[in-house]
Amino acid sequence: MQNEKIDIKSMTPEELRQWLAEHGQAGFRAKQIFSWLSRGAGSFEEMSNIGLPLRELLESHFFISPPEIAGKQVSEDDGTVKYLWRLRDGNMVESVVMRYGYGNTACISTQAGCRMGCAFCASAGLGFIRNLAPSEMLDQIWYSQKDSGAQISNIVLMGIGEPLDNFDNVMRFLSLVNHPEGMNIGMRHISLSTCGLVEGIDKLADHDLQLTLSVSLHAPDDETRRKLMPVAAKYSVNALTDACVRYYNKTGRRISFEYAVIKGVNDSRKQARQLSELIKRTRGHVNLIPLNPVEGENRLEPGDAARFAAMLKAYGVNVTIRRRLGGDIDAACGQLRRKGAR
Repeated sequence: MQNEKIDIKSMTPEELRQWLAEHGQAGFRAKQIFSWLSRGAGSFEEMSNIGLPLRELLESHFFISPPEIAGKQVSEDDGTVKYLWRLRDGNMVESVVMRYGYGNTACISTQAGCRMGCAFCASAGLGFIRNLAPSEMLDQIWYSQKDSGAQISNIVLMGIGEPLDNFDNVMRFLSLVNHPEGMNIGMRHISLSTCGLVEGIDKLADHDLQLTLSVSLHAPDDETRRKLMPVAAKYSVNALTDACVRYYNKTGRRISFEYAVIKGVNDSRKQARQLSELIKRTRGHVNLIPLNPVEGENRLEPGDAARFAAMLKAYGVNVTIRRRLGGDIDAACGQLRRKGAR
């Protein structure tokens, strides 16, 4: 049975080398096998420079499960591609390929479903099912790249799921995607987004990775944030801010605070002032997000985000407005999966 076999794509070259040695095989084969897996090999038969006896041995102990494209949308406006992937157990996750002047970015999921329940996220209504394995995160990048023809140079862990709620698998994924014998995507080209799990931020700081940490803040005060994000009932804005200060002091990496501008909810002048005080304390940066509406919800009028940005700049905050991609497709996190679940 496949579920009795080992997920080989989630193994490091060092682990492969040890397994091969335990089974009387040459250690150099580990590099060959890892290279094939990092190039998206869908079966052991494809590994043409590995002899049949070893391929049969691998087949008897390991499995490779390429995802299936269950849905795909391509933006006519900017070429953004949205994928809905069906995994080996039938669960579905999403990823997005976004094209920028500096390279192509893959936004990937880290969980099937999400338990965080943020009010403006299309993933929230379907609940949490399970964590994704490192291999399932890697496959989103490789197979998105293979299908779209866009060479991926940047990764954003901002799809379905909370990365720090799947901490160990995400850390293993990062080591695999960064490995010089694999995809070799540098940490400075990777962003990890969290809704603000304080213990997870502290654990991530201990790893001292050179990635970009993005914190989904969306409100500078506890009352508003609790309405938008259930996680705020556990972690106050002050507790989250303290964790971000610790993270910066330990890593030296500036945090990007994601802030979805919601008209009449979190865009007042008072909130701009509160946000500016928080940002100055953490030495962070604010990335304002004009939301892709979820079935018509949270729609901004032209200029709303720019108006709030101007207030923040007046308070001395470093702020940008995220370029909105995929507006003509279901590009918001969870939209395509939610349609598939109906």
